[in-house]
Amino acid sequence: MGLNLADKKAVVAEVSAELANAQTIVLAEYRGIEVGELTLLRKKAREAGVYLHVLKNTLVRRAVADTPFAALAEQMVGPLIYGISTDPIAAAKVLNEFAKTNDKLVIRGASYAGKLLDKAGVQALASIPSREELLARLLGVMQAPVSGFVGAVAALAKQRETATA
Repeated sequence: MGLNLADKKAVVAEVSAELANAQTIVLAEYRGIEVGELTLLRKKAREAGVYLHVLKNTLVRRAVADTPFAALAEQMVGPLIYGISTDPIAAAKVLNEFAKTNDKLVIRGASYAGKLLDKAGVQALASIPSREELLARLLGVMQAPVSGFVGAVAALAKQRETATA
């Protein structure tokens, strides 16, 4: 059963609201994926903060019109699942990780920072470490000189102890 006009407007409004804050949108063909596997994908997406839905292409085309994602409208053909995220890499990471274990999910393209990405571009985007991981690495780099200094002072103190004893 098709959607009536009010339902269609609601879907376009919902997708437009998601796109207003989004940095990335990823398109993937989901043909042949079983319901249980799709449910698992949706769970992973929810945990990562990714808006992941199967939507009518015509409605999404209307939602992306006059946005930085408008160029992606040409690729909106066939049965697609849309991953939209405010985190630049979350949608790409979730869909790419799932596609590695399930060959029925085929990444068709994406748009990030106003640029179109192909499958290889999505994989490259997904390989970037998360914000939290980058912050942890930065903290480790910042702590290295301090911990080295503390180790040197401790060694110096121990050396003086053994010299005076």
